[in-house]
Amino acid sequence: MNTFWLLLMYILVVRGELLDQAAVGELYTFKIEPNIFDWSHQVINEQFRYTPSLKSYPDLPSWMRYMYSNEYHAGFLYGTPPEQLLGKSITLDIVALNKKNYETRNTELTIKVARKIHAPNIIQMKIDNLNWVHLMDPGRIENLRNIYRKDLWPESESDLSLVFMESAVNMGGRLPLRPQQHEGVVVHLGSFAKFSERLKDLQEEVRPLYKLPSCTYKRTSVQKLFENSGFKLDWCAFRIVGTDMSPEVLHHNHDGNKLSVGTNSLEMSTLKRREGGRWQGMHRDEMPSRNYIDEFAFAFAIPTVIFGILCGILTASLCFKHEKLTDVSSELFFNNIFHICDEECTSNKQNSENDDESYKGSSYPTTSSTVQMVQYSDTNSQPVTTLKSLKDPNCLLDNTSLRSQS
Repeated sequence: MNTFWLLLMYILVVRGELLDQAAVGELYTFKIEPNIFDWSHQVINEQFRYTPSLKSYPDLPSWMRYMYSNEYHAGFLYGTPPEQLLGKSITLDIVALNKKNYETRNTELTIKVARKIHAPNIIQMKIDNLNWVHLMDPGRIENLRNIYRKDLWPESESDLSLVFMESAVNMGGRLPLRPQQHEGVVVHLGSFAKFSERLKDLQEEVRPLYKLPSCTYKRTSVQKLFENSGFKLDWCAFRIVGTDMSPEVLHHNHDGNKLSVGTNSLEMSTLKRREGGRWQGMHRDEMPSRNYIDEFAFAFAIPTVIFGILCGILTASLCFKHEKLTDVSSELFFNNIFHICDEECTSNKQNSENDDESYKGSSYPTTSSTVQMVQYSDTNSQPVTTLKSLKDPNCLLDNTSLRSQS
């Protein structure tokens, strides 16, 4: 009997409450529609918005996610219950808002978590041509499982189930450039059966692609099996992880109790705070601390070493430029540089003294004889008046004007 379909959503309306069942380690989904709140189907579905949360808490449990689909005009709750909730029940409050008349209604959803052992063998894949909401369709999930149960992994026919599903954007992927394109969805399938030889060969075939971030252009030997069922896989994200395979890093931690050896105390305390799906406050001692001494040391040491190397190169290029450390011509020049300057200063001083003496010897003497200037008339050659010498000091005191003969 197919356990996957036995654990699917089965809703019982009892006294205005919704009852549902989930299993540990298996994907749980719930669709929120207007008929749950006794609203007529004749109204427009776009006018409703839903706000689910854990009862008496402002948010959902850490393992559950809610998303609204404009394509289906409905809200979806999905997630994989952890082992801490085994045998327990959780209650969700769902508040619905009618945006047309602002009427609000609420209901409670009680989820009973049943026991199931985690599947040890997991297949991880990324489907590029679908959105997360498309895998809410049971028929599409059945087509995906049939590919493995009938062709690639026949040993898992009895217990192959969907253990994880999430949008590629929420897993760190990028939104497509065109809004018409699909975001992609990450899917994990699990089973207790051992991996087939065909799956192991497929793992080795795509292993060289792991170093690439995305390779939608790559085709494999099983490409037609998925394309015929409407699935286009990104083979760079294809992994098979299990007990008989080398350990790989999962995209999602399905079991919080099965911690790896390298898990630090911070991760362990985080899992303890999320126990039971409820968040507990962080203690002050659990706050991570950081030491900046090493960072400051590297910040100052590296530039100092680089500066020292550059100074050494510059010094070597300037001091060891010549083949010999001593240059006779340069040493002779530096030894006689003072004498050269002294001789130059002495020569300039002598030249200035000679110039001063020559200037004094060429000046007009004060005791020299006066020079007479004679004025001649135009008609005869005899001087009419004798002009006084410019060197005569009495000339400046004589105010008698010179008379000329016409």
